[in-house]
Amino acid sequence: MTSRTSQLEQEIASQPALIAAMLERELPHVAAICAALPPFDYALIAARGSSDHAALYAKYAWAALDGRPVALAAPSLLTLYDAPPRMNGALVVGISQSGQSPDIVAVLAEAQRQRRPTLAVTNDPTSPLAAVADAVIALGVGPERSVAATKTYTAELAVMAAIAATLSGSRERLAELRALPDALAATLALSDAVAARAERYRYLDRCVVIGRGYNYATAFELALKLKELTYVMAIPYSSADFRHGPIAAADRGDAALLVMPSGRAFDDLLVLAHDLRAMGLELLVISDAAEALELATTPLALAAPGNAPIAEWLSPIVATLPGQTLALRLALARGLDPDAPRTIQKVTRTR
Repeated sequence: MTSRTSQLEQEIASQPALIAAMLERELPHVAAICAALPPFDYALIAARGSSDHAALYAKYAWAALDGRPVALAAPSLLTLYDAPPRMNGALVVGISQSGQSPDIVAVLAEAQRQRRPTLAVTNDPTSPLAAVADAVIALGVGPERSVAATKTYTAELAVMAAIAATLSGSRERLAELRALPDALAATLALSDAVAARAERYRYLDRCVVIGRGYNYATAFELALKLKELTYVMAIPYSSADFRHGPIAAADRGDAALLVMPSGRAFDDLLVLAHDLRAMGLELLVISDAAEALELATTPLALAAPGNAPIAEWLSPIVATLPGQTLALRLALARGLDPDAPRTIQKVTRTR
């Protein structure tokens, strides 16, 4: 299969336009939802798979911009153990591309029973998840035909960012969010360079993927993309956790994918990049900083119009695109079908 016939490539390429349209359509809706919310002390988010990584991003973005903490729900408490937690003071949010998974629906149904406000974020506003929620934000990015999530994931991130910016009341943050599609388009324009480099990793069987702060979620999502599409055993870490033991397993010749855009987490990752390079690891680096890209065997550059820095709180949405492209190109280099990875399905229903 060539990339020209890949639905995955088409869906990756569609993201700047789809995110722009979604923000234009949904920002007023998000503002209305946030204005109507009853008082809450924290958010409890239920999700699985890539959607859970969007929830992990919200854990940083909502707390950093609005100050209220975010907890990630454990749906098994309801569906396996019949031990629902008390949700006093919570805004309960379900994130699901399909809105079909019974365990995520169960969390919102229990929140309704406890008279807590509920919000669904889904690509299917007619789904069971949407039906059980007080309010629904529809991604509206159209059917995602490739099994691996791409446009639905970045759309979920953009919705999480929109809620964070709206709750913060910051016009500056909202302006940064509206400029996001241009940064996505500028970064995708650099993606052709990835195709030539992917062949180098044709026989890669394991790697680590490392981020921190806002991009802790990006490490998890890109590790998932590599596992789904290329069958590489990619293991995600924060740079802090990696030093607390896993670094002992790193060996000369291993590969490390570092997600390190400019921002508060950059210096910590830069020190780690120097350390890993000195240990003989091969570095793949996603960054907008020249000093980081220069350390890499495979630099994956981020870009924004006019070479303006990408706001760190929005960088996970931009940084995901080079990782998606890398996974696509590596799958093709290995002779795999990027639209239909083995043993997994588009809609997964867990209980």
